[in-house]
Amino acid sequence: MTPPSPKTLATLIVPFLVACLVAAGLGVYGKLHEPTGVAVNVAGFSSPATVKVWLATLAFVLAVVQLFTALVMYGKIQLFKNAKWIGPAHRWSGRLAFLASIPVALHCLYALGFDDYSTRVLIHSLLGCFFYGTFAAKMLILSKKGVPGWALPLFGGLVFTALSGLFVTSALWFFTTFGFKL
Repeated sequence: MTPPSPKTLATLIVPFLVACLVAAGLGVYGKLHEPTGVAVNVAGFSSPATVKVWLATLAFVLAVVQLFTALVMYGKIQLFKNAKWIGPAHRWSGRLAFLASIPVALHCLYALGFDDYSTRVLIHSLLGCFFYGTFAAKMLILSKKGVPGWALPLFGGLVFTALSGLFVTSALWFFTTFGFKL
């Protein structure tokens, strides 16, 4: 296998820098902002935390759909390989997962901030910043010409991994600690 040319790798510089800026910007804002305690609440839920964990769960489930459809599109899963709905399902599950994540991120940043009072919370804060940084890079890579073929699956995998870590350190932790509630 031949290494990628410097010109090919140069196409990743701007997305990488944007990822770093987004992640750092969110982290700095979250650390410097004085948490308010409440940012998002929806009628029918018992607390802002339950809204957050259920939206995070929805985003995670949609990310699993994203992973499955990506594996089908890349030929790693032969099931549904010729189905015309795979591409639209991939795009729409990604859009909906991102939309579901926005109120969660707003609540985390505005109401709670970037914190490190426990290992779980520190990992969660770092993953949140990393998620949005890699997501921004992935979106930029989608529209760039000359990007190496491995870049999109790599950044998609990083986005999925970060979102999975966020789910584990928030919603799954909440459900195992406090139970399933609305």
